[in-house]
Amino acid sequence: MLLEKLVNASGVSGNEKEVRKIILEELKGYVDEIKVDRMGNIIAKKNGKKDQPHVVLAAHMDEVGLMVKGIDSAGLIKFAPVGGVDARILVSKVVFVGPDKVPGVIGAKAIHMQKPEERKKALSIDDLYIDIGCKKQEETEKYVSVGDYIVFDGRYTEFGKNRVKAKALDDRVGCAIMIDILKMDLPVTVTGTFTVQEEIGLRGAAVAANQVNADLAIILEGTTCSDVSDVEPHLQVTELDKGPAISLMDNTSIYNRKWVDSLVRTAKENNIPWQYRRTTFGGNDAGRFHLAKSGTPCVSLAVACRYIHSPVSVMSKDDFKNTKELVIKYLEKMSKGGLL
Repeated sequence: MLLEKLVNASGVSGNEKEVRKIILEELKGYVDEIKVDRMGNIIAKKNGKKDQPHVVLAAHMDEVGLMVKGIDSAGLIKFAPVGGVDARILVSKVVFVGPDKVPGVIGAKAIHMQKPEERKKALSIDDLYIDIGCKKQEETEKYVSVGDYIVFDGRYTEFGKNRVKAKALDDRVGCAIMIDILKMDLPVTVTGTFTVQEEIGLRGAAVAANQVNADLAIILEGTTCSDVSDVEPHLQVTELDKGPAISLMDNTSIYNRKWVDSLVRTAKENNIPWQYRRTTFGGNDAGRFHLAKSGTPCVSLAVACRYIHSPVSVMSKDDFKNTKELVIKYLEKMSKGGLL
């Protein structure tokens, strides 16, 4: 399965090459133009019928993770976060370190050894280390170097009722949807941009957005979902099984209401469940696309994912399917006129 292949690949921000290789192989023979720019973004164009609109689809290849910053005398690895990672969830998680994917476990001082006041505080990144089974610094240095990337071991697993758990659903869900759409016969011209380094400041999109001229950019994301116990409904942002989440505003964009409303109408006309993303927190590549050149209107569609930016997130397969379906129906509607 394509999504499984994508989430199992390593692609911490700045080191997206495994993901990029999969995407390039998947798109071979399906698009009219494809290139990798100097930042590492993939820009793939598929021509539609003559005189049809030109739409950009955008999704980011990178994921949050860690990086080696030092090795102590006991052979334990000290690390720094890459992207927004909550230190409180890291203890005891399994990781892979470096290009050889050396297995390791994130550890900390055992609770039996902690003083009472220590037990009352959340652990910080500085309190943690990675154990790869070595006893000395020199031994660890045979396998690991400062600057090596560290990726979570959160492999794709289907469980429960139509659920998937995996690392990097943000934003391999968007990449998978975009690949599937670029393999179709499309009524409009579509440029798929698979961006790098989104998690550390939308950096890839800042470069990619200035290389395309389009009538509209549709950003495909995996987004926060907090439909769990003890969270008030108005704070849940999105819910699983409620369909694609359509953004109104976030920290990087205010989305043009004309395009938002037309997405909602398209969902209703095709009986596709949908929901608003009910927060202004966060941002995505739209923050760069709508500022590039003379400006590109943007809308954002996202698959709701519980426990985002962690070693494992959870999504609904129905939400994934319905997000892709809404994009397809929207492109078909755009080709018939009346939206531009």
